[in-house]
Amino acid sequence: MKSRGRGTKGRRMVIFTDLDGSLLDHADYSYRRALPALKKIRANGIPLVMCTSKTRKEVEVLRGEMGVEGPFIAENGGGIFFPMTSGLRVEECIAIHNHKCIPLGVPYGMVRAFLKSASRYYPIKGFGDMTVEEVVRHTGLPREKALLAKYREFTEPFVIEREESIPALKEAAHEAGISITRGGRFFHFTGLGSDKGRAVRMTRRIFEKNWKASVTTVGVGDSRNDLPMLQQVDIPVLIPKHDGSFEDFSLPNLIRAPFPGSRGWNEVMYSLLN
Repeated sequence: MKSRGRGTKGRRMVIFTDLDGSLLDHADYSYRRALPALKKIRANGIPLVMCTSKTRKEVEVLRGEMGVEGPFIAENGGGIFFPMTSGLRVEECIAIHNHKCIPLGVPYGMVRAFLKSASRYYPIKGFGDMTVEEVVRHTGLPREKALLAKYREFTEPFVIEREESIPALKEAAHEAGISITRGGRFFHFTGLGSDKGRAVRMTRRIFEKNWKASVTTVGVGDSRNDLPMLQQVDIPVLIPKHDGSFEDFSLPNLIRAPFPGSRGWNEVMYSLLN
């Protein structure tokens, strides 16, 4: 991995980005209109850290398609993954499939156990309860990628029939050491203390320790579960939802992208890099 990380005015830079609805378009998951900025990021050797609710297996495929190297954050901060080939020294990690992983979330079995118990009282259904075809229907993903979305290690996306039940469900989840976040399409059960913000903070410190330099961070997101990430970066970027509306965030230095999805992502990234 290139480690120059040189961004605006020669400073070391790291970019953290959400995927669905941000770098990837909401309807078809395309990143085609972000290709110019992606090319410029690679040319400048700036680490692009995917920070997403997607699973490790989903991110591995996307990184291969995009030619993105370096670490990534999967399942809403459930785990930070550093490729063995990255050259970054990472302490207190475990080995998972050619990656050094810092697990921040609870094991998936614990999340599933809570969901199974809670489903007796609340009208909820998680990915673990769905067939691949149901995941395809809910997400619009092709079948092969829906299979990767079901391969979970830390968290569980779920749907609920009556959203007015969420406050009571949150209270029950908290007692079990589980929190609930909301993404673009689903609610998610995650371990308490496991979120994108904590993962971004830890990843930044690892870059600074390895580079022996301070880091300027950019964060890009569009949904409520991206707020912890945007609160941790120097330059937060908010992407509008596919209907043009924005989440009601108020943050210092917040940049609002002019377009949804990959087009807005490209416009802002290209402008920042210039």
